[in-house]
Amino acid sequence: MTTPATYDERLHVPLRWWVQGVMLVASLWLAMIVSLPLLLAWVLTAVALAGLAALLLGYGSARIRVADGQLFAARARIEARFLGPAEALDPGETVRVRGVDADARAWLLLRPYLKRSVRVRIDDPDDPAPYWLLSTRHPAELSEALTALVSGSGTGG
Repeated sequence: MTTPATYDERLHVPLRWWVQGVMLVASLWLAMIVSLPLLLAWVLTAVALAGLAALLLGYGSARIRVADGQLFAARARIEARFLGPAEALDPGETVRVRGVDADARAWLLLRPYLKRSVRVRIDDPDDPAPYWLLSTRHPAELSEALTALVSGSGTGG
């Protein structure tokens, strides 16, 4: 039996990335329309636009969920019993933790357009990762959901 998610977020790319990508494809179209046969220019532009859409949709498809006694982050998942404290990080702390104070063993789900994150300690002796660092638009809400998940797993077994 699945329980409803207490937290669910998809890390979509920002609108400005779509605008900039479409402008790049339009520039490509302009260069091709004057140098190639008309049909070929349009076909190549359509292919470039489809490639742009696939790239941005794929990159922005990463999802963070807290549900069914587990934390799901992109393709990874971990049970609540292996989670330690979750800490919401502001932009400055995020830069520090993913840079100067980074641990090479950490598991990362980072997006450059998201400036805040949550660091979740891992309490699994078989897992070499000391923590997961997850980019998010809502660090306080994700941290609260993880804290509730961890405290609930201790009482329920």
